[in-house]
Amino acid sequence: MSISKDIDKFVEKVIETSLEELVSERFGRYSKYIIQDRALPDARDGLKPVQRRILYAMQQLGMLHNKPYKKSARIAGEVMGKYHPHGDSSIYEAMVRLSQDFKMRVPLIDMHGNNGSIDGDSAAAMRYTEARLSKAAEALLADIDKRTVPFVPNFDDEELEPVVLPAKFPNLLVNGATGISAGYATKIPPHNLREVVSATIAYLANDQITSKEICEIIKGPDFPTGGIVQGHSGIISALETGSGKVVIRAKTSVEEVSKSQDRIIVTEIPYEVNKADLVKSIDVLRIDKKIDDITEIRDESDKDGLRIAIDLRKGADAQFILSYLFKSTDLQVSYNYNMVAILNHRPVLVGALPILKAYVDHQKDVITNRSNFELAKASKRQHIVDGLIKMVSVVDEIIKIIRGSQNKQSAKENIMSAFGFSDLQAEAIVTLQLYRLSNTDIQALQNENEGLTDRIKELEHILSSENALRRVIKRELVEISELLGDDRKSEIEAEIENIKIDSKDLISEEKVMVGITKEGYVKRASTRSFQASQTVGLKTDDALIFERELNTLDTLLIFTNLGN
Repeated sequence: MSISKDIDKFVEKVIETSLEELVSERFGRYSKYIIQDRALPDARDGLKPVQRRILYAMQQLGMLHNKPYKKSARIAGEVMGKYHPHGDSSIYEAMVRLSQDFKMRVPLIDMHGNNGSIDGDSAAAMRYTEARLSKAAEALLADIDKRTVPFVPNFDDEELEPVVLPAKFPNLLVNGATGISAGYATKIPPHNLREVVSATIAYLANDQITSKEICEIIKGPDFPTGGIVQGHSGIISALETGSGKVVIRAKTSVEEVSKSQDRIIVTEIPYEVNKADLVKSIDVLRIDKKIDDITEIRDESDKDGLRIAIDLRKGADAQFILSYLFKSTDLQVSYNYNMVAILNHRPVLVGALPILKAYVDHQKDVITNRSNFELAKASKRQHIVDGLIKMVSVVDEIIKIIRGSQNKQSAKENIMSAFGFSDLQAEAIVTLQLYRLSNTDIQALQNENEGLTDRIKELEHILSSENALRRVIKRELVEISELLGDDRKSEIEAEIENIKIDSKDLISEEKVMVGITKEGYVKRASTRSFQASQTVGLKTDDALIFERELNTLDTLLIFTNLGN
């Protein structure tokens, strides 16, 4: 039998196609997957898929904020095995970031152990750290068990996972996002939760609100590391269009060490700046004599907060040195907004208004679904309670019927035929414990029935009234703001300061001896050193042709006819 015939046994159909078409189609599918399911956040809950899967898995494991911590390795294994088969290291890295209070404005995971540092230190291995959900994460997951959001099968069709979380606050604006995908990148800064909630409530009250009005409520980014944000025009541009530029500057102060000596203190640094690298870069400037007036730099950070001390020479101009450091180091950095998020299954550059609209529309769906779920549950319970209350008036007959029945099913059928109870009511009656027939419990049933009637009316009103729906969203947002909100950490300054440095200002003024030799060497020595030796070191057969006392700020012009 020929080889071709053997192959025909296994190959049902061979599709001939060009390499260009095949690569294009495969890369297109890959790009779509990377964009939608890996690197970019959803505008509704502000989460990337791996983050959403981590939070959902932790909730399913019962790892709530008031429960004991569990090993991070357990969580990573659960997420990888059920929802995210892309390696435990990427899952753990995402977990660590969600727990870092210098990266997240409102951390979503409470991690016990070494979860990295602002100095760029790596977190401890997942077998050493433990974690649980924060209160904020629980707010994102609230009511997920009430059919509030759609679920889809996981990668192996054995589990279900949520497409989006219910999200009781606009997490995309509150915690921001960064990510790079195929052809797209996103960079959204964190904002203050109270301001974002206030803006959402303003949008609820008036969906024709303008971006300018939103900018009056959301003052600008609010970074977990604090700092000073400069550039109001960049903030407005970003909130309107999704693209803009601001400058983030460290928060500093000047301490007086002695009468003529100062010390610069840094207490807040720009977002995502590595503190250890920052201290090193300033020290390199000192060592390389790029700036003479810094004598020492120390990182004095401790459990009470960040503190970098920069000691200056006597008589040094602290404000000038600060300006130089802002210009030359990461004490001041630019932040370029690129607010790209998944909106209606597509990556879109969005401003604040589209994000708020997507969030509010999502909340309407969530609360509508929740209300339908609770209405069905309340109606079912009221139907049972009605049956139990009705049973009380004929309890003796029912007991007689039950005693005369052969089994539970027979008792149910006899009760239903004798008194017209439904199957649900009959089931509740035959499983009722006898102590529930006391006067106290009968009154409790009547009270429960009244409460259920009120609750059903309330839910029906929410489902039939847009205004009632909006009031529920507003009430829950206010509750979250009171629970999780805090004061702004970053200051906002309207204008970006234009720093100009005169190179002469970097030179300490002092008298020096300058000499030029016959061999073409230029030598400089302090007057104290020269007076001590009264000589300038020269090579054999070399001699001085110029020697004079000058100031370090003087300009010396040297001409020669021996140049090439």
